[in-house]
Parts: sequence; structure tokens; C-alpha cells
Amino acid sequence: MGRGRRSALAAAVTVVCAVTVLGASGTAFANAQQPTRRPTPTASASSSSSPSSSPAAPSDDLDKDLEAVRTKLDTLYHDAAVATEAYNAAEEKSKKQSAEIVDLARKIVDGQKKLDRLKDRAGAAARAQYRTGGLPPQAQLLLSDDPQSFLDGAGRVLEGEHAAKGLIQEMTRTQQDLEQYADDANDRWEQLEANRKEKARAKKRIQQRIKEAEKLQAKLEKRQRDRLAQLEKQAAQRAQTAWLDTGILKEVRGKATAAGRKAVKFATAQIGKPYEWGAEGPKTFDCSGLTSQAWAAAGRPIPRTSQEQWKQLRHVDIKDMRPGDLIIYFDDASHVAMYVGDGAIIHAPRPGRTVTLAGAGEMPILGVVRPDTD
Repeated sequence: MGRGRRSALAAAVTVVCAVTVLGASGTAFANAQQPTRRPTPTASASSSSSPSSSPAAPSDDLDKDLEAVRTKLDTLYHDAAVATEAYNAAEEKSKKQSAEIVDLARKIVDGQKKLDRLKDRAGAAARAQYRTGGLPPQAQLLLSDDPQSFLDGAGRVLEGEHAAKGLIQEMTRTQQDLEQYADDANDRWEQLEANRKEKARAKKRIQQRIKEAEKLQAKLEKRQRDRLAQLEKQAAQRAQTAWLDTGILKEVRGKATAAGRKAVKFATAQIGKPYEWGAEGPKTFDCSGLTSQAWAAAGRPIPRTSQEQWKQLRHVDIKDMRPGDLIIYFDDASHVAMYVGDGAIIHAPRPGRTVTLAGAGEMPILGVVRPDTD
């Protein structure tokens, strides 16, 4: 290759070699908050080198270097996905806590109004006693000359005492409720602030990793970028072929339900739309944004993040999966796609890519979950 082209790639490889090279198959994704195993490579750099002991040909050297670049890019996008799921989780918590704060504020307002009404009633009772000369009702009864009035009044005194006691108890409960609402609201504010900080940290990590990946790719010439895309495609094809060679599709014969067909139809309609971290449509999506919106369109709301989808939805064996089911990838449940049948998935891969149809075996499968209740 020419000296200029070689120097451009050398600059990119220098960046790659500054860190430990970790393998990845296809596009890498990862968990939002815990240390995880990096995706294992579907093809090693040595797969394109000559088995001979003689010096490698220039094209072999190019593929070796580009494999290192591909691995580093996968790692960067893996880390961006880590932060994306952290951002999504914090965003969901913030939404929930904000709604709880609004509800508590409403309860505080209503409780204060109720307390004011109770205080008005207590004040009215005090004013009535003042108008009768300040004598307690019991003393007024003893001074009465009318036996019937005495009897009638005795009943009213008992009723009044009961009402007064009830009024005091209700005022006390209302005051206690207001104090509890205020404490709860303060707790929610603290949690909301913590989640806002987590979102900010996640956003920063996402932007840093994407910027690093873009900078690395910018060092490549067009011919090198084209060859890198070929290597990525070949690695994905090898992984899919290896998965199919297990004979798994001979066992997968499940049929989609009505809700599953709606979810698949929604996902299919999004093909070609750009990936964007944190996005839930309608113009852009990230991986879990696509699957959660697809099932929402099918009338079955599911958790927002891939980790929560893995935790909360019903697990099924791969051999029992059917169109509409979700395939969760990597040990950390960091990526999710929708199975659409015939060994294929629809997913939003990573920054710089679009929602696409791909092979279900192109990434390491953790398991399958079923949003459908049928």
C-alpha cells in the first residue's frame, strides 16, 4: 500500500494499541452499571494472516491492523451502550419520581385545605361557646329549669363531646399525613437529584465514547473504511453461520400471536431509521427503545431497558421462541432485538447505524423473553 495510506492506518492502530485489545462479535453492547465480560470475537485477527512463516503480504498486514481497529471500535461502542442503558434507567426512575412528587404535592395541597376546614369548624365551636357566656354545656344543663330541655340537652352534649373528640382526632391525623407527605416528597426530591446526576454522568460517558470512535474512524482512508466494513460483515456472517450450523432452527417453529404480529409490524416499519442513544422514536431509536415501543404499539407495555426486560419478562427456551419474542444479548443483558422468524432479528445496532434486519446469531445470545401473555 502507499506510504500515505499506510501512515493513516498506522495512526489509527497507534490509538488502538494504547489500550488492551478485547474481542467483539459484530457490534458490541454492554451492561449499564456493573463490570461485565467483553463480547468475544467472532473472528480473530489471525484468521486473515498467512499460515506461512514468510513475511505477510501487505493486504494481510492491512487486515490485521483493521481487525485491531474493528475490535477497538466494538469496545468503544460497547462502552457507549453501557452508558446508554444507565442513562435510560436513570431517565425512567426520574420520570417515576417526578410523577410521585406531583402526586404528593397534590396530597399536601388537599390535606392543607382539609386542615383549614377542620380549624374553621373548631373556631366556630369556640365562638358558639363564647356566645353562651363561656359556660360549658354541662353547666348550662344543670342550670336549666326545664326537665325536657335538660334531657334533650344532655343528648346534644354527648353528641357534641363525641363530635369534638372526633374533630380533634381528624385534625391530628390530617396534620400527621401532611408531615408524612412532606417527608416523602423530600425523599423523592433527593432521589430525583441523584438520578439527574447519574444521567449526566452517563451522558458524558456516551458522548466521550462516541467521540473516540468517530475520531478513530476519521483516521482511516476511504479504502480502509470500506475494508473495515467488509471485515465487520464477514465476522457477523461467520457468527450467524456457526449459530445456524447448530441446527437450532430445526427446533424453532413457534407461530406469532396477534399481538406478536403487531409488534413485528411496528418494528419492521422502523427499518432504516437512525440509531440514537436514549431515543424511543418516532424518528430515531436505541435498541430497547425500539423493542419497548413495538410492544407498546401491540398493547403490551414492557420495561424500557434491556436489563429490565430480561429481569421482568417471562423467559422461554430458544427452541420455543416465536416472532415477537425478544432476544437478549451478552452476559450483561446489554442489547436486545426482536425475533421476526427464519433466524432473523430486527434491532437498532449502535451509533452511526440504522434499524436493520440481521441474523439472530450474530451476537452472543443470553436468552429469550416473551412480552406476550398468550
